[in-house]
Amino acid sequence: MEENLITLTIDGIEVKAPKGTTVLEAARKVGIDIPTLCFLKEINEVGDCRICIVEIEGRRGFATSCVQTIEEGMVVHTNTKEVQDARRTVLDLILSNHVKECLTCSRSGNCELQNLCEKFNIQTIEYEGEMTKHEIDDKSPSIVRDFNKCILCRRCVSTCKKVQEIGAIDCTGRGFESCVSTTYDNSLNEVDCTFCGQCIESCPTGALHEKENINDVILKLKDPDVYTVVQTAPAVRVALGEEFGFPIGTNVKGKMVTSLRRLGFDKVFDTNTGADFTIMEEANEFVERFTKNECLPMITSCSPGWVRFAEKNYGDLLNHLSSCKSPHQMFGAVIKSYFAEKYGIDKNKICVVSIMPCVAKKYEATRPEMEVDGVRDVDYVLTTRELARLIKQENIDFNTLEDSNFDDPMGEASGAGAIFGTTGGVMEAAIRTAVDTLENKSIDRLEYHEVRGEKGIKETSLNINGTEIRIAVASGLANARKLMDQIRRGESPYHFIEIMACPGGCVTGGGQPIKSSKIRAEVDVRKLRADALYDIDEKSTVRKSHENPAIKEIYGSYLQKPGSELAEKLLHTHYTPKEKYEI
Repeated sequence: MEENLITLTIDGIEVKAPKGTTVLEAARKVGIDIPTLCFLKEINEVGDCRICIVEIEGRRGFATSCVQTIEEGMVVHTNTKEVQDARRTVLDLILSNHVKECLTCSRSGNCELQNLCEKFNIQTIEYEGEMTKHEIDDKSPSIVRDFNKCILCRRCVSTCKKVQEIGAIDCTGRGFESCVSTTYDNSLNEVDCTFCGQCIESCPTGALHEKENINDVILKLKDPDVYTVVQTAPAVRVALGEEFGFPIGTNVKGKMVTSLRRLGFDKVFDTNTGADFTIMEEANEFVERFTKNECLPMITSCSPGWVRFAEKNYGDLLNHLSSCKSPHQMFGAVIKSYFAEKYGIDKNKICVVSIMPCVAKKYEATRPEMEVDGVRDVDYVLTTRELARLIKQENIDFNTLEDSNFDDPMGEASGAGAIFGTTGGVMEAAIRTAVDTLENKSIDRLEYHEVRGEKGIKETSLNINGTEIRIAVASGLANARKLMDQIRRGESPYHFIEIMACPGGCVTGGGQPIKSSKIRAEVDVRKLRADALYDIDEKSTVRKSHENPAIKEIYGSYLQKPGSELAEKLLHTHYTPKEKYEI
């Protein structure tokens, strides 16, 4: 193995690394931190921003370390006066056309540009001059696009094109007029954006952020005539703590619940229970389709970014999608029906707030289909980041809070509901219930590792009562496209498919705490958060949705059975082909 390594010197340190390694990667292996801005590992490695420049002995000018591969005997200097001066000049030029609204920016304190300015002690801007001015695009219910804060790093463009294969945004114009925009500078609401929010997660500044609803929620909390109910998605509890200094993937469920009570919510419920409702309906729907051999493969419909993608690109295949609403929409409908009736509360005075790891959930909550008898299932959606800001805004010391539990009568949730937050989790939860239903008995097996992990497309088969059921799991819309094209060609071998819009699932959704490119390059954020959800599942007393006592009681006394007339009315929906934006 040693003969395949290349030896070079970086800042006086001898480094050995495989052929093809970049100078940036080699330097980081020995603890030398070369700053970057446009670099996003395996997504945007283009060397455009020039912040990562270094000097290489024997060569004129600077080399861009994120794309410069190492060579035998190479001598690299990463921190000379000339390199430092050049980096400061690059920062000055970026700042000359960047709005200085750091104190009021959503990314203040977590902005890679701001951090570099502090690192290089930028106190004045040398290149003051004319600035381009762009109108802020805030027309979508999910994402705000503010090019005035853009640094043209193109990380969002590469994510949209390469990871999701959507291409809703791109670089337009030339020279000083260059910008990241949509075709004809239309709103994201008017193009093929799916609102997955992966562009927000990749942006180093505040040029892209969620459409904020914090003030709307505060008004409801302060209104004595409104009964406020909050529900939290599984992925939120294993990410929220990061906004308060906890290690990535820490489960802060107890502190989260306490903080929500401190904020003034009348009831604090767990969307994991909503996930259990989803499994009851979805597993029943699959068993019925599979038994009748009708409209297979059936595809999950929990991810609103995926649903919007399907409606725009595969309108002819929408009958393959499960008719189930997503967990938080189902739960909202149950809260405003079963819960309202049980406790004698006027459903029109209930405000349901969902805390989600996803910005597409904001769009989903506004869809006209998401209501029952004119009453919206969910009134507002806050992202994990928004909840953290709200907690801080209301002077709650999160780190010192005691733990508490979700409220009854729907505080009980299964471990199956918890794993909904990661790719493969919906499928695994559905399998646990579907297998018991098809076998007509409780099966001891609980874990299906074949559908776990970060691989973009996972596939396996199960033998149930001598019948083979072929399943697939895809995360990321580029992978979804592969499976959908297969169905369109009539070549799909599967019976059941799970699709999530975000790579890795909800744990890395567009509303989760944003990690710098350096952390993303060095840490598997998805795995740490997903492992925490699997840990919740393993420690749960109940690990199958259909064995959840709360679910049993509600079906027994109210919904009757999965797929009943009332269940169809409250928990199911339909999808409509949407016009694809043509250039």
